[in-house]
Amino acid sequence: MPQYLQPLRFTGATILRDGELQRRSLAIADGRITKGPLPEVDLSGYLILPGIVDLHGDAFERHIAPRPAAPFALEVGLAATDREAAANGITTGWLAQGWSWEGGRRAPDQAEALMAALDAYRPRMLTDLRIQLRCETHTVGTAQRLLEAVERHGIDYVVFNNHLEEAEELARARPERLHHWATENGRSVRDHMAAVAAAQAMAPDVPRYLCRLAEAFDAMGVLYGSHDDPDGETRERFSMIGARIAEFPTTRRAAAAAKAMNDPVLLGAPNVARGGSQAGNASATDLIAQGLCDALVSDFYYPALPHAVWRLVDLGLRTLPQAWAMISQHPAEILRLPDRGRLDFGRRADLCVINEETRAVEMTIAGGRLTYLAGEAAHRFAHRIHALDMAAE
Repeated sequence: MPQYLQPLRFTGATILRDGELQRRSLAIADGRITKGPLPEVDLSGYLILPGIVDLHGDAFERHIAPRPAAPFALEVGLAATDREAAANGITTGWLAQGWSWEGGRRAPDQAEALMAALDAYRPRMLTDLRIQLRCETHTVGTAQRLLEAVERHGIDYVVFNNHLEEAEELARARPERLHHWATENGRSVRDHMAAVAAAQAMAPDVPRYLCRLAEAFDAMGVLYGSHDDPDGETRERFSMIGARIAEFPTTRRAAAAAKAMNDPVLLGAPNVARGGSQAGNASATDLIAQGLCDALVSDFYYPALPHAVWRLVDLGLRTLPQAWAMISQHPAEILRLPDRGRLDFGRRADLCVINEETRAVEMTIAGGRLTYLAGEAAHRFAHRIHALDMAAE
């Protein structure tokens, strides 16, 4: 298990506290934010912000299988994911793993293998990595297996999604994309469409299946929502069974319905950073401007989180404290993590340190452990630690 940093006080930086940027010091000890006169590290010219809480990221798939036919061991991919997350200021992150009829990397077998690998990797973990299960609605026959896996591995977040209509649409209009999808999962197009047909045959049993899962999740304390809601009616149906988190609504109507029901809306940071959806869905920037988004997630690209914040600031849509809350405080509140998302006494020492001039993440501290250090911050930190060691001698 990585060791805590020795007690330190960071001075000279601009710190996000109580919803505003303040010039004050911040001290950490034993993995928590604390008080008291401690050895100091000068971080003048830097911003100290709460560590990023990422509720949905699937970039880990590229570390596990950089190419569909060239997978690496799960522990290798998890270690690389851990370090990439830390380098982008993430201190708590959910790996969005499929539980699907699609097979391949999103099959239940792969999901259970990833859960077991993450359990084994946890003693060496830097970032607090967890698993979000993306459960396809038409996986009716896996109910007991899914619930046993959730309980065995302590899964705390599940979202429901339905890709069957997408498969049928691709078969009609974009056969080349369907071929790519099937190939990624180790199937021929014929076998893939056979799996689609088999899943479609489960449709009459889907409502009871989802209600059974929802009831079990409530009893287990698992939070759950839905992914890619296309319209308000779909969002309302999921909300009625307790799936209150609206992840990536694809239209304004779906996002507006979620907000009308006080369901939190999550959108992709790459959508903001790139200026639009790569899938042709609703513009996250437009939805944010209309007050229809609560939090941003990394989706397929971890660096998009801090970049999206700066884009919102530059566009004048949010102040820095407001935009940063969308990747720290608000996600922590949505997943009911009272000890993180804000910088305050007694909370976990989760910090993201950013160079004010370059806007680059140069240091990340997760739970009081140094997980990333680069640039000028590294020079200052190393110099100060060396001075402290010399004084101790």
